[in-house]
Amino acid sequence: MNYLTVEGVSKSYGDRVLFEDITFYVNQGDRVAFIAKNGTGKSSLMNIIMEQEEADGGSVWLHNKVSFGYLSQAPNLDPERTAFEAVYNSDNPAITAITNYEKAMKNPDDQEAIQEAMAAMDSSQAWDYEIKISQVLAKLKIDYLERKIKVLSGGQKKRIALAKVLIDAPDFLILDEPTNHLDLDMIEWLEEYLKQGKQTLFMVTHDRYFMDSVCTQILELDNQEIYKYTGDYAYYLEKKAMREASFAASTDKAKNLYRKELDWMRRQPKARGTKAKARIDKFFDVEKKAKATVDNDDVFLDIKMNRLGSKILELYNLNKSYGKQVILKDFNYKFSKKDRVGIVGKNGAGKTTLLNMMTGKEQPDSGKVVVGDTLVIGYYTQSGMKMKDEQRVIEVVQDIAEYIPMHGGQKITARQLCERFLFDAKKQLNFVSKLSGGERRRLHLLTILMKNPNFLILDEPTNDLDIMTLQVLEDFLVQFPGIVVIVSHDRHFMDKIVEHTFVLEGEGYVRDYPGNYSAYRAVVEQETIAARAEQKELSNDKPVAKKASQISHEEQKEFKKLERQIEKLEEKKAKISAQFADTSLSTEKITELSKKLNALNEDLEEKEMAWMELIEKME
Repeated sequence: MNYLTVEGVSKSYGDRVLFEDITFYVNQGDRVAFIAKNGTGKSSLMNIIMEQEEADGGSVWLHNKVSFGYLSQAPNLDPERTAFEAVYNSDNPAITAITNYEKAMKNPDDQEAIQEAMAAMDSSQAWDYEIKISQVLAKLKIDYLERKIKVLSGGQKKRIALAKVLIDAPDFLILDEPTNHLDLDMIEWLEEYLKQGKQTLFMVTHDRYFMDSVCTQILELDNQEIYKYTGDYAYYLEKKAMREASFAASTDKAKNLYRKELDWMRRQPKARGTKAKARIDKFFDVEKKAKATVDNDDVFLDIKMNRLGSKILELYNLNKSYGKQVILKDFNYKFSKKDRVGIVGKNGAGKTTLLNMMTGKEQPDSGKVVVGDTLVIGYYTQSGMKMKDEQRVIEVVQDIAEYIPMHGGQKITARQLCERFLFDAKKQLNFVSKLSGGERRRLHLLTILMKNPNFLILDEPTNDLDIMTLQVLEDFLVQFPGIVVIVSHDRHFMDKIVEHTFVLEGEGYVRDYPGNYSAYRAVVEQETIAARAEQKELSNDKPVAKKASQISHEEQKEFKKLERQIEKLEEKKAKISAQFADTSLSTEKITELSKKLNALNEDLEEKEMAWMELIEKME
């Protein structure tokens, strides 16, 4: 069954064409990731699909008998409603029953209203649904249901909107950057939730691990056209490279033909017959092909870095609390040259607070931060640089410097640097107010690197950046000769850059793990397996042996077989997990190992469930 048809759709803003005559379909069961460069119209297309914006031409059709839910980048929630009202605002009978039940329970004296509400819960089978809602709210850390929307942060609003979409459980989910504002635990939970669901998916995302885990197709908007890839991210990269090579070859042929046809056109042929007119019409098609280019600009970054001295940045016995919440407790660390540190932890654990103390924006309750004389920090913050909407892109850059020193004593002008950040001569004249979210972030990053930092601090740099820009940023950071500290929920980005990880585990404890995030998660998995094995050993002592007679002979054989299989799977998992400690792993190898680990986890979970069922029979 076809859920969505986008046919011949075009959209422009003045002389800026976002896309032209694009067509694609989403059918029942499809799980589609939609990717494109920043500023090329991803969000505009989503808004056109949801009838929040009009196309210049073409048509969009959504199946009228299919329920759908839409998560936008900036959810439009009623500021005067409470979070509870926003989540439970639904036509779903079960949710209506739960809403009435929650209201009735606030007035325990009105037993008649409570009985009516309980009867409605029974008739709509809402009790199980309420458990599901509680699980979604708990996983997304939504514990502020009584607060009004207007006092919530942007991240809290996004999680409220995501919770509502998931709780409504529509047939078709349309999601715009669903992992933004989620911590790593939430993202991993959302991955599993969507994988297990039966909904059809169409989503914009820059999270490559999430994309590989959840989606089976990739749609790319490139040079105003749509390209479809059925496979994972690695397959997309391979096929895209082949497509661009083929495109380059056909463009070369078109250029040769164009030169011949241009010569013919310049001779101003007098004939005006049918054949001549056809040839003239064909000339313009050839001209279009000949002048087409592969939009494959690279952000080439060779900015000179200030020299680092022997003393860089040293943290001694840092302590920080907010009321009863302990953020840091006796934290110590001395940064070394070429450190690559990732900081992870749940939302609210204190990641940004730690960064602010390192940069002097916040002071610790006790302890000290010692800064070396040669340290130049470049701090990329979540809130971004404060830019004036009426300024043009080039003016923002020139306000900082006209020229930037490069390696080898060379200089680069502000205009040249803008071009290397994918702001061509035309885009440099754009007003800041006209930039997309991703373009603003790219401009913010540019202004930071212009200051020649030797210590880069990046707080959620991947939010709103397109995959193409992320690839370039990753390549730059790998080559960056200074120190890099990153807070990010993008596991692919972290795994490629980070060499050891600060994990804010709560109660002020920071675990310094010597490896990237995937390696850390693998160790945590091993610790969980070891604890489970110890518990299993305790429960599998003599008492279990005595109870084994309560199951059949065939079940006893199956029990022993499962134990052997589980042991072998755990050994395989340990071997794969150990490989993540190798910081020289390529992105492709990390992806391959992650897939193998996921498959092993699924197999292990299935066999452990069967093993537990037999254990219960013995008792």
